[in-house]
Amino acid sequence: MHSSLTLLIVVVSTAVVFDYTNGFHDTANAMATTIATRALPPRIAVGLASILNFAGAFVSVSVAATIASGIVEQKLVTVPIVFAGLIGAILWNLATWYFSIPCSSSHALIGGVMGSMIAAVGSHGVIWSGILAKVVVPAVLAPFVCGLAAYIATRLSFGLTDRVQAEHSSRGFRLGQIASSSLVALAHGTNDAQKTMGVVVLTLVAGGRLGADAGIPLWVKAVCAAAIAAGTFSGGWRVIKTLGTRVTDILPAQGFAAESASSTTILASSYFGFSLSTTHVVSGGIMGSGLGRAGGVVHWNVVRSMVIAWLLTLPAAGLMGAAAHEGVQLFSSATAGVFVVGAVALALGGVLFWLATRDNVSSKNVIPPPEPQVRPIPVGAGASA
Repeated sequence: MHSSLTLLIVVVSTAVVFDYTNGFHDTANAMATTIATRALPPRIAVGLASILNFAGAFVSVSVAATIASGIVEQKLVTVPIVFAGLIGAILWNLATWYFSIPCSSSHALIGGVMGSMIAAVGSHGVIWSGILAKVVVPAVLAPFVCGLAAYIATRLSFGLTDRVQAEHSSRGFRLGQIASSSLVALAHGTNDAQKTMGVVVLTLVAGGRLGADAGIPLWVKAVCAAAIAAGTFSGGWRVIKTLGTRVTDILPAQGFAAESASSTTILASSYFGFSLSTTHVVSGGIMGSGLGRAGGVVHWNVVRSMVIAWLLTLPAAGLMGAAAHEGVQLFSSATAGVFVVGAVALALGGVLFWLATRDNVSSKNVIPPPEPQVRPIPVGAGASA
């Protein structure tokens, strides 16, 4: 069935907006620890991450294929279904960003599309085996796998450098962090930008503008890569503050260990086509690094809030996606329904941004200022001659 060009443009644009929110929501995944340890200044860190996110989007298309055909029955998808799913994902992203909770943009997208699909055609429109094998199981395992790897890497890092002067080892690990966080940013691009590519392809196939077996057009890759890079550059400082300073106190060795473990896990998942949450992976890595440091403390009250949000993501985004689809169906014209529901979502997003200004987090206050170093007064200083 062919959809109007106007409707397709609106839905593809909505996908690009989601990609942008994915970028600023997930900037923390690559750069929170690097910023927290002051290995890089905040603005330079997110600038580097945005460049690498853009490059990573062109590395692989396995995850895009999973999103395009592995979670819902492609032949039953319509353009309004995709639009409603995107609205659900965007609203959940904005809500968790407002509350400074690191949460999965990937699962928000999958949940939103699942919810709108069920509202439209019923549960048979969802490929439950694909959801279980490529979404749920990796989501459960990823934090533990990465956390264990980060725990071991942290123990080794401190153990191998315990005889090295602290200042020298910290400088070395900060340099290592720049490399490891860059790899996480590249890995994030290979995994997350592709999810939006998959949604755009799903839209074009549903709208009759692309064959079901066609590959991903170059313009789709370029647009999605640019959108996630722009979102990453905008900062997402609220989530960076949570991951970088509230889960555990991070030293350079821990940051290096967490990022190295995370990048390895994410790249492996991209290779196998798993729609993995980079947020879950990096959060697990940071927790593992906190436990791996002697005397390190993990703030479990913060972790508990994060886990609750993770558990709610699929159903909450699904309910929002279903509600958005029902809203579109209130109108005789799908195009009119999409415009109205989009306007309502835009207004809700604007309210959240306005509320966030009351407790604004920026590159200037994302981490506390360094404590002033008090130099010891030499013996005899100040004594009368």
